[in-house]
Amino acid sequence: MRLPYLLVDAFAEAPGSGNRAAVLFAGTALEESAMKAIPTSLGVNEAVFVSEETDHEYRIRFFTARRELRFAGHAAIAAAIAIHKQRNLSGKKDRIVLKTIAGDVAVWYRLESGALIAVLREPDPKFRETPRWATISAILEALGGNERYLHRGLPAGIAFSGLWSLLLPLVAPGLADELEPDYAKLAELSDDLRVDTIHVYAPLGPRSYYARDFAPSLGISEDPVTASANGALAALLARAGVVPRREGSAEIRIYQGYSMGIPGRVNVKVEYSISGEPLAVYVGGPAVIVKSGFVEVK
Repeated sequence: MRLPYLLVDAFAEAPGSGNRAAVLFAGTALEESAMKAIPTSLGVNEAVFVSEETDHEYRIRFFTARRELRFAGHAAIAAAIAIHKQRNLSGKKDRIVLKTIAGDVAVWYRLESGALIAVLREPDPKFRETPRWATISAILEALGGNERYLHRGLPAGIAFSGLWSLLLPLVAPGLADELEPDYAKLAELSDDLRVDTIHVYAPLGPRSYYARDFAPSLGISEDPVTASANGALAALLARAGVVPRREGSAEIRIYQGYSMGIPGRVNVKVEYSISGEPLAVYVGGPAVIVKSGFVEVK
């Protein structure tokens, strides 16, 4: 069977940057083995399968070569932009709903300097207990660093905004670029902690950060630009009171993918309660369709 596909660069204004995902309007009833085979066939980390339920609701599933994901932020952005263009929604719909395993995800569209932007509300943020120092030290070692890399004035923790991520602050972006992880060890430690990614970040300014994301337990050594982990990061920073707050929300910008030569930028807004507890995370960015074609499915 031959299925049509689109390759879409999310968080990119031009092809070759951001994070590439395959989008297939193939329904969601394919065999899981076929869904897991498609990312490798198309040379991407993740594929997203879309089926239309109503004129504004779409059921989607996310797959890596290793397993199905509850949610994948960059793939959701890619799917949202592909839906808008394939279904010719311009002037018709400014909001759709993506129905995922993690729950319904609302998506809004807007134009910025002529570029179509998709903004999605990620699954509500959650937090778990920060790992013991011995565990953090072991992870730093597996990353190729040591305790001197760790920024003591920024929060470390485990947070969720679609996927669970361990978030580790580093002193400077240059230290993040120096990391050369032992991926087998990192996958083992990720599984022990029950997290999907190890996300390191370093400050660039009061509202901007530099990040790298490692997800070997998902079959992804390094993810170029990661919406779910950066959403979790923004929630953690807002919860800790690190980023400036204005009228119930905080906004940050994260730069990622530069060490891989495929840079991208993620804009995140966190809404929080009077007590400072994060309530909602919004992630937005553009995406570019770079290729279309057909893939053989067995």
